[in-house]
Amino acid sequence: MRRDVFQAIADPIRRDIIELISNEPLSVNEVAEKFDISRPAISKHIRILNECGIITIEQRGRERHCLIQPKNLIPAYMWIDQYRKLWEDRIDSFEEYLTKLQAQHKKNE
Repeated sequence: MRRDVFQAIADPIRRDIIELISNEPLSVNEVAEKFDISRPAISKHIRILNECGIITIEQRGRERHCLIQPKNLIPAYMWIDQYRKLWEDRIDSFEEYLTKLQAQHKKNE
C-alpha cells in the first residue's frame, strides 16, 4: 500500500508527533513518553510517517531516532494554501456582518 502525506497528517496523533520532532530529533521512546497510548501504537504511527516520507528513522547506537523531512510536507501545504484566501475572505465577510449587527444593536438601545 502506497501512503501519501495526506494520510500522514490525517490523524491527530501523527500531527502531534510531527510537531514534536519538528523541534528536534527524538528517539522512538522519547516520542512514546509524550503520549498516553501504548508504545506499539506509537510505533505504528511512526511507521506510517516513515512510509509517507514525513520522517526518517536513523539508528544511533541502540536507539532509533525520528528526524523530520519538512520538504515532504510541501504538497499538503500547497493544497491547503489554495483555500486560505477563500477562508480569509469568508472570515472578513463574517466580521463585517458582526460589526453591522453590533452597530444596529447599539443604535436600538
